[in-house]
Amino acid sequence: MTEEWIGFIIWCLAGIFFIGMGIYAAFSQKPKVMGFWANAEMFEVTDRKRYNRAMAKLFCIFGMVFILLGLPLLAEDHSAWIILSIVGAMAESIAAMVVYVVVIEKKYRRR
Repeated sequence: MTEEWIGFIIWCLAGIFFIGMGIYAAFSQKPKVMGFWANAEMFEVTDRKRYNRAMAKLFCIFGMVFILLGLPLLAEDHSAWIILSIVGAMAESIAAMVVYVVVIEKKYRRR
């Protein structure tokens, strides 16, 4: 097995971890903030089941896109395409935070 495949497999394991967090959120009995913010208090939600489903979708999509962003790791010649993986992962993380705050938290936070 080449170094490229080992790196890609490790990258995929990280993506699978995020998908696993999404599956965990889907079946959770409590509303989960799922580690977006360190030491954050969970706000009171209006509909726990729909909130957890939204979090599950967010994390599963995040994990799948994260895995796709790792494809440049398979390049044979240690190409500069790895920059797409790094910048893409940063942009995806920021986009996930924005979706959480602007869409999910706004929709399910009890006022």
